[in-house]
Amino acid sequence: YDVGNDFYRLWLDPSMNYSCAYFTHPDNSLEQAQIDKMRHIAAKLRLQPGMNVLDVGCGWGALACYLAKGFGVRVTGITLSPEQAAGAKARAAEMGVSDLVTIVERYYRDMDGTFDRIVSVGMMEHVGISYFDEYFRTLKRLIAPGGYGLVHAIGRMSPPGTTAPFIRKYIFPGGYVPAISEVFASTERVGLWVSDCEILRLHYYWTIKAWRENFAKVRDQAVAMYDERFARMWEFYLISVELGFLH
Repeated sequence: YDVGNDFYRLWLDPSMNYSCAYFTHPDNSLEQAQIDKMRHIAAKLRLQPGMNVLDVGCGWGALACYLAKGFGVRVTGITLSPEQAAGAKARAAEMGVSDLVTIVERYYRDMDGTFDRIVSVGMMEHVGISYFDEYFRTLKRLIAPGGYGLVHAIGRMSPPGTTAPFIRKYIFPGGYVPAISEVFASTERVGLWVSDCEILRLHYYWTIKAWRENFAKVRDQAVAMYDERFARMWEFYLISVELGFLH
């Protein structure tokens, strides 16, 4: 995530959401689908003005700012990426919600306090298969009485497996897409209720298809920014995961 905000800005949607969008129709634009994703998450969170919300793995701050501006909640966003933190703070300032949005560079297990709602988008895939229990145990500790959390993550249809060597080496070191059996086994072990599970079949295929098409349009700029080898690597990543999520 620290290869530079300018690189991601080339091919992501204007909100800079680097996670699965929510397509109410396959023909919707990526920008609309990312707005609809944030709207969908907000609806599930049932927010009330003045609530404290923790955004675990806040990325470039789109969701944190959307929730703060639309619902009057105080959001703390955490990331380990200095580039993302800087981008998120800038977005909060642009949207006029710096008084409601706090962005910190911090490891999620080092957080303290409690929050009315916790949201974690596209982050669980990066905690490591050996740390699922620690991840859910941390969320449980941080949720205030009467509160709840929403975790949005990539999943696999198959039993537990492994991460493709190329993706593990070049794109997402330490990343792992869990099977639903691994997720629910972990929540059972740590004592968390799962009150809702929604499977967004094909939505990530439509998302990455849009990313791949966007990247193709700016490939020359990516080569100029880095080099041909980097562009080929990124191209292969997008094409391979697009086909993976389709099939």
